[in-house]
Amino acid sequence: MKNYLEFERNIKELEEELEKLKDPFNKGGLSQVETEKISTIQSQIDEKLKISYANLNEWQITQVARHEERPKAKFIIENLFTNFINLSGDRRFSEDEAVLAGFAQFEGKSVLVIGQEKGEDLENRLKRNFGMMRPEGYRKCIRLMKMADKFNIPVITFIDTPGAYPGIGAEQRGQAEAIASSIECCMSLKVPIIAFISGEGGSGGAIALASANKVLMFENAIYSVISPEGCASILWRDPSKSLEAAKAMKLTANELLRMQIVDEVIKEPIGGAHRGKEEIISSTKQVLKKYLEEFKEHSRERIFQQRREKFLNIGKQKSFKTFTDKAYWVKKGNILDFFKKNLIKYKKTLLIAFILILAGLLYLF
Repeated sequence: MKNYLEFERNIKELEEELEKLKDPFNKGGLSQVETEKISTIQSQIDEKLKISYANLNEWQITQVARHEERPKAKFIIENLFTNFINLSGDRRFSEDEAVLAGFAQFEGKSVLVIGQEKGEDLENRLKRNFGMMRPEGYRKCIRLMKMADKFNIPVITFIDTPGAYPGIGAEQRGQAEAIASSIECCMSLKVPIIAFISGEGGSGGAIALASANKVLMFENAIYSVISPEGCASILWRDPSKSLEAAKAMKLTANELLRMQIVDEVIKEPIGGAHRGKEEIISSTKQVLKKYLEEFKEHSRERIFQQRREKFLNIGKQKSFKTFTDKAYWVKKGNILDFFKKNLIKYKKTLLIAFILILAGLLYLF
């Protein structure tokens, strides 16, 4: 059964009508009239999808990023890489099912693949903890990233998480320290790291694996420090103001590209990645191939420096100014000139103020 978002109601009706026309139990076969009707309805669906997805607001994009049928890490890994070997455990506590990590091959070359996995159905989502990693998951990733660095193997990460797991057990086992150590590990590697934000990129749980040389983002994914509902609850004490929060947070791919926080936006098929999984795999493959080829030309030291410079330069283009450029500064010895200049400039305002004060005094006495 397909899942439809709130703004897709008209599309749902058309697709249900289309399914009835394509009924496999129609023993007589499709008539010419039905075939033409199917073609017409399909055209209408494509047009409505195109219009709807071209005008999504920030909250609707958030809903698409969370769509149940959106391609997950497991699906992407299985279809993008070959000979994937899943490795488990952090060698300290246990295995974290919320993250898939292991070595694989891409275009015949070895890579380390790390993917945050939400799960496909309810049972699997519970097992995967809805993609919310615990400290042991981050420590497993650190262990494998250090191994990849030792053998000069590129690291590929797929980000899709509401955030790191905030449970008591996770906090007791050092959740904050594990996230900080993961970020530190990413920043210290001398092999290329390429991160794909495929769904939700939530909080420190995402940045722990997205401190990369190249941060690439699917068109309808989101990347933010907190969820829109969480932001609305803090600022307005009202989770229903999620749209206002999503707009203010600038969490969409195009906004983040404009601010140079992400390096490239990967276009999704019409209707979102969940309606064209094969197409999004093809686009991801081309982009990944392009950047791996680019980093072949760089030395290990240059790769490390490029990542460092990338993050140090974020936000530098618009430096903070305490005062405006038009501020008048009073220099020592020029106090009289300063008062004279401002007296001439604001003489009308001062005259009106003087008349009002005089009128007020006359009224009192």
